[in-house]
Amino acid sequence: MFNKFKFIIRFSALATFVVFTSATLCGCSKDIALRITNVYENNDTDFHYDYCENLKDGRGFTAGIAGFCTGTSDAWEVIQQYHKLTGGDDDFSPMDSTLEKYSNSESDSTKGLKKYCDVWINLGKSDVKFQQAQDIVRNKMYYVPSQKYADELGLRFDISRAQMYDAGIQHGTGDDADGLGALIKDTNAEFKSDSPGESKSTLSINGKKVDEIVWLNMFIKLREGDLKKPKELNNQGGDYWSQTTYRTKSYKYAIEQGKFMFKKSVKILDNSGEPITVTCNIPSGKHKTRRNRTSFQTARYRTLVESSGLPKSRIQRPPRFSKL
Repeated sequence: MFNKFKFIIRFSALATFVVFTSATLCGCSKDIALRITNVYENNDTDFHYDYCENLKDGRGFTAGIAGFCTGTSDAWEVIQQYHKLTGGDDDFSPMDSTLEKYSNSESDSTKGLKKYCDVWINLGKSDVKFQQAQDIVRNKMYYVPSQKYADELGLRFDISRAQMYDAGIQHGTGDDADGLGALIKDTNAEFKSDSPGESKSTLSINGKKVDEIVWLNMFIKLREGDLKKPKELNNQGGDYWSQTTYRTKSYKYAIEQGKFMFKKSVKILDNSGEPITVTCNIPSGKHKTRRNRTSFQTARYRTLVESSGLPKSRIQRPPRFSKL
């Protein structure tokens, strides 16, 4: 099982930034990074706050902007965060004991949660506090941990730091064999001598000078290999991960464009391999209401689940964490 919020593998001694100081994603850079991952997850750049469905994948209900599940604890994290914002008396309150029980036991049961999706969808469409709760948990569980790794590596470019986030969402930020930490460790191990490049950003990896884009290309190469042949059993179900190499191909395309800082937009490949432009679109004053996940994605997911032979495997969005 994966370890929630746990960072066992550390790289401070292996990777420090030499030429530039690290640059945290913020503003449009962060918005674009999140939207790039939305393309891979939802076939569009939107944030699906009001999405909720039982995918019959052994993880209970899947919902919201990061596929929060009632059977993997992150949905309960969202509900608890929402309670903090509302004072604890809201439409989810009657379901608290059931949600906590399923979270603690990692149960895929939906018994006693008949109104769960109705509440999630209704609140997701217009309740700013509920949208904020999802943002907070997404950042805490996925975004912030991925950027801690980026800081330790000293990554300067938006494209590098965005790749850390996307890998964290799909592979997890824990210490499992397919996780972000393991991918970084494996990438660092590839550099046994200086590896110059043309990006004008140099990392120190194992005491060697490594161009940031050279490092990033190696990371993406190893990540693609992991997608084709995952090490963890519950990432192998339905051969789904091997079908998601459009994520790595998309980033390869973006790197080839030579635009390593996003500013207002970036060109990537969509899930069909067609070039698209992802543009910064930060709502002013409040979160935007998002439409539900596309029927194409849901249908494809169900087909993969039914054909996998692994009913407890969360194929598309594998369980990224377990209890501490």
